Amino acid sequence: MTKILVADDETDLETLIKQKFRRQIREHQYEFVFALNGREALEKIHDQPDIDMVFSDINMPEMDGLTLLEKLQQQSPIIKAVIVSAYGDMENIRMAMNRGAFDFITKPVNFTDLELTLKKTINHITELKKTLQAIKENNILKMYVDESVLKFMEKKEFEQSLTINENIIATVIFIDICGFTSITETEKPDVVISLLNNYFDVIVKEIITQKGYVDKFIGDAVMAVFQGEYHLDRAIEASLGVRTVIQNMPSEKGIAGFMPKVSIGLNSGEMISGNIGAAGLRRLDYTVIGDVVNTAQRLQGKAEPGQILISENAYNTIKESFTCAPVGKLSLKHKKEAMEVFEVLN
Repeated sequence: MTKILVADDETDLETLIKQKFRRQIREHQYEFVFALNGREALEKIHDQPDIDMVFSDINMPEMDGLTLLEKLQQQSPIIKAVIVSAYGDMENIRMAMNRGAFDFITKPVNFTDLELTLKKTINHITELKKTLQAIKENNILKMYVDESVLKFMEKKEFEQSLTINENIIATVIFIDICGFTSITETEKPDVVISLLNNYFDVIVKEIITQKGYVDKFIGDAVMAVFQGEYHLDRAIEASLGVRTVIQNMPSEKGIAGFMPKVSIGLNSGEMISGNIGAAGLRRLDYTVIGDVVNTAQRLQGKAEPGQILISENAYNTIKESFTCAPVGKLSLKHKKEAMEVFEVLN
């Protein structure tokens, strides 16, 4: 049975959830615990350590959902949190994802989406628990690892630092704001950061709309990953959406001649997903790596302003759904042979 805590100051949500999941509750698949704010949620997690996941609203009295996320990572890092927020609240959603939220759903709550998100999160928690248990049961560790390390592994910090490294099939896109570097050389820092964040906000909105997630921000570029059903199609839809909204944005006042455009590179296939960085400095980044990722970045580097470039393999997968045009063979860094490249038009 999965125990789920719902933190929301709207009391009618408790009734709706109990009605929607009455069969699962009756069959002991799910057990729901309810709290009216973040402070009460933390108290219930402390009293009931078998809680597996949290659904939390952002705007709540006493302690909001963003503060709850921070406290949750300290108190129970193994718990996964799903944020509930208004669709237009993109800044808070972005902050929540950066603070460790596993996923988000929008208000008014679509219970079909809620159930799918619930199942996906439970599957992830189940796999994480299996990995933790396998490691704890691995007696070989006792033969080779210092006793102090073994004691550390029994603590919550170990569960927090553990990440499942795996091969995944996904689509990765790189989106660069063309010509933005020149602005950084002439404008004040406050102007540069404010402008860049405005562009990132609309880019992230299109990515999230298509169920992708931002892997990282790289200077004035965004790297995003799409997994699951039709991940390639959704990545292209996001790329087209980003290109449209950016090109329709007005020129910035006081920055003569700058009209925002993006260049986009996209690739799909098998890649490695894992926690990479310097463990000694506690600087780790959960990301994807591999030839597929490198190729996407290099395609973006070749793209002209307004272009969306894809590989031939990606083209063969989506050619019946999107209008594309051949670009020809391009030489990419660290590729022995030139690659056949296509441009997505619409």
